[in-house]
Amino acid sequence: MFVSFLALTLLVRFWLASRHIRHVLSHRAAVPAEFAEKIPLAAHQKAADYTVAKTKFGMLTMLVNTAILIGFTLLGGLQWLSVEVYKLSGGGMGYQLGLIVAFALLSGLLELPFDYYRQFNLEQDFGFNKMSKALFLKDLLTNTVVGAAIGLPLVWVVLTLMEKSGELWWLYAWFVWSGFQLLMMVLFPTVIAPLFNKFTPLADESLKSRIEGLMQRVGFASKGLFVMDGSKRSAHGNAYFSGFGANKRIVFFDTLLSRLAPQEIEAVLAHELGHFKLKHIIKRIAMMFAVSLAFLALLGFLKNQVWFFTGLGVAPLIVPGQSNDGMALILFMLTLPVFTFLFGPLTSLSSRKHEFEADAFAAHHTDARDLVSALVKMYEDNASTLTPDPLHSAFYDSHPPASVRIRQLNLAVAP
Repeated sequence: MFVSFLALTLLVRFWLASRHIRHVLSHRAAVPAEFAEKIPLAAHQKAADYTVAKTKFGMLTMLVNTAILIGFTLLGGLQWLSVEVYKLSGGGMGYQLGLIVAFALLSGLLELPFDYYRQFNLEQDFGFNKMSKALFLKDLLTNTVVGAAIGLPLVWVVLTLMEKSGELWWLYAWFVWSGFQLLMMVLFPTVIAPLFNKFTPLADESLKSRIEGLMQRVGFASKGLFVMDGSKRSAHGNAYFSGFGANKRIVFFDTLLSRLAPQEIEAVLAHELGHFKLKHIIKRIAMMFAVSLAFLALLGFLKNQVWFFTGLGVAPLIVPGQSNDGMALILFMLTLPVFTFLFGPLTSLSSRKHEFEADAFAAHHTDARDLVSALVKMYEDNASTLTPDPLHSAFYDSHPPASVRIRQLNLAVAP
């Protein structure tokens, strides 16, 4: 089953990527008619070349990741790692945690060359990289330390529940996981994000007044308006709000503020606030909790099945009578994407529906033409292709294609 689904997933992903490349290149010579007066041909061609380069790099990464996955599982990599960690730890919780840490470090090392190439070759070639190699290294170390400080206690709790709380461990683990996710929503804006970026209060009083007027109209309470120094890493721009409950804050990339007019910024923010007011965030959180409950229940079944381990190239027990829950977690994490990949379009469909609704919300509370002009600038600045392959877009994209999205917004201002 694993090999069959892995082969099917790989074939579908390569087929979709190939379609996408051919479609983008076939439309490279001319800007689509609806954008002809707004986006220069050179910018359109840059977006096409950037999209093709990213897709080809994704295909290479896909092949390497598949080889690594087979190496870890069917070729015995995890079994070897398990034996070596057991020799050092002697079993027990030390072995369980050590196996997960060793796997995480090894996986990170294997991914590092691709992350480096993506940042300093792919992004650099198209003028998007603003990160120094020193900052890249600092981010890597910070991510590792923060990940360990947050992840290890959580993994220890889950492993303890798996070992000691009986058949319903997965339900107790789900409560822990859900509480952890909510806690991260509270802590991320004020504790974690500032470790990586500098956040300063929005200084433009005119823009601040405009945004506060919008928030008052739509009934959104925020703990502050902040500008993030995204330009020290990338030329890409965005805006978002983060936090939970009374801890919500609105964040603008400095690259976005430097490019958009005040009324366009207001329209972009109205779209983001639409997600909140239309309860998209709550719906996504509820769906995430429901899916995680189902997956944990599935893991509760699989961890007791010998075939789950042996079918993936791993001995179920290092020592008879001792659990190997750490290995069960790793195997589940590795194989779940293989078996759930074909459900991706359902998630994309739901996300695009929310994007249309947020656009309609923004068009109701601001001028739709301002959102259209902001989107056109953002597509151009981020080198987002205006001509994605429809099937590739339906499968992967969380946002509707540019032409469809802008056509829908134009209907809002049509007489």
